[in-house]
Amino acid sequence: MILSFSIIIPVFNRPQEIDELLESLTKQDFSDDFEVLIIEDGSAQKSDIIVEEYKNHLDLKYFCKENTGAGASRNFGMQQASGNYFIILDSDVIVPPQYLSEVKKTLKINFTDAYGGPDAAHKSFTLLQKAINYSMTSFLTTGGIRGKRSTITKFQPRSFNLGMSKKAFEKTQGFSKMKNGEDIDLTFRLWQLGFETQLIEKAFVYHKRRSTIKQFFKQTFGFGTARPKLNKMYPETAKLTYWFPSLFLIGLDASVFLAIFGHYFLVKTYSVYFLILLFDSFFKNGLKVAILCIITSFTQFLGYGLGFLESQFFNKK
Repeated sequence: MILSFSIIIPVFNRPQEIDELLESLTKQDFSDDFEVLIIEDGSAQKSDIIVEEYKNHLDLKYFCKENTGAGASRNFGMQQASGNYFIILDSDVIVPPQYLSEVKKTLKINFTDAYGGPDAAHKSFTLLQKAINYSMTSFLTTGGIRGKRSTITKFQPRSFNLGMSKKAFEKTQGFSKMKNGEDIDLTFRLWQLGFETQLIEKAFVYHKRRSTIKQFFKQTFGFGTARPKLNKMYPETAKLTYWFPSLFLIGLDASVFLAIFGHYFLVKTYSVYFLILLFDSFFKNGLKVAILCIITSFTQFLGYGLGFLESQFFNKK
């Protein structure tokens, strides 16, 4: 199969991010042609001037549409694309030079109709962005657990770095109308239709994620609300591990209550956990990021855990 890549990028009020992403795409060590489609999703701050600067450097198409959300904008882009394999990227990523070469090489050796890639923190990111990246990808925080790397057909791609064949898009009709968890929903529907997915470890992107604690909390809260809905839609995929952030919060409350009455075992247990987290992040990122990792990891547990509990017990829609 001759692969022809179409890169789909929805954007909403983020022209500066599009500038950085498009610049990184001009630096690909990739000899084949590829097209880039920018889908402006009803933005007040448009990216048209930025896009125009790259039209002599990339095969670039720019579309403006009413605001319908990222999922619908991705679908719109795939409908307009001329390639036979679509690469979905969020506007807040930077793509390393080898990205497209690694994707092509892997798909040539082991073709799957969908793939996902990991994310990393670029050296230019702020300390908080690096801490958030750690919390979202570290095994110690349950971040980034999307399926075992050894089970190719059970990896769950995420929409910030996801590829899908035109055939798979036509069969699934792309992303659903879910506001959160739409990429997980897409993965489950791909599996139901017999398509395989895989992790391409070397096809990573630098992902800025959220730039404030408040934004990060809101994002993780949304992730938490999506999981019970997905469990209900696809009961065979439900796992006990999805309860861990909520149980973590309940246990933390219990540790404070028990400490009031002189029982410190749980408090000591949580203290040891956060110390392990601190030292692990320190050796990987340095002291300043490690300290922030305690805050971002707690925010991750709090946001996801509360979102999960609200959706599980109080939101029956």
